[in-house]
Amino acid sequence: MKYIYEIHRIMSDKSLILVYEGEFTQEITKSVLVMAERNMDYTGEESNIKRKVFNVMVECLQNICKHADSVQEKEKEAIFMIGKESDYYIITSGNYIINTDVPYLKSKLEKINSLDKEGLKVLYKDMISKSEISDKGGAGLGFVDIARKSGEKLEFDFEPINDVYSFFSFKTCISRSKDL
Repeated sequence: MKYIYEIHRIMSDKSLILVYEGEFTQEITKSVLVMAERNMDYTGEESNIKRKVFNVMVECLQNICKHADSVQEKEKEAIFMIGKESDYYIITSGNYIINTDVPYLKSKLEKINSLDKEGLKVLYKDMISKSEISDKGGAGLGFVDIARKSGEKLEFDFEPINDVYSFFSFKTCISRSKDL
């Protein structure tokens, strides 16, 4: 039973207000969004900050639903966390991906991180005009949109699990300042 306190302590130390780990479906995604929105309403968060956080959460959760790969019997199992510090909301997610997808995704994220605000705007417009939909239903706009909304560099990591899968960890921060 001590693990319960340990989990509570870790969540408190890391300023986590919501953690969900398990299978992700559209219904679960909706529930996670509602819980996070209620928390922001309860704490009286500014509407423009809530909108940014909500948009980034939607993109992260859609990324998991559309692009997470299943590992053995664990159907689209992943983790999603949102934390709140005095200056930032921190949105973190993690899911399994196939190792052969790692180089492409890493390159894409590095390209996004290399761009400034104007470069992201140009890339976004260019991607919309081409609007090529992938086999999994995405046009690749999600990470660009997250970078634009957050105004921060995207943090990511790929942890090799075995010869077939890696665990993709993703983190972004959204300022709680109205000035940004």
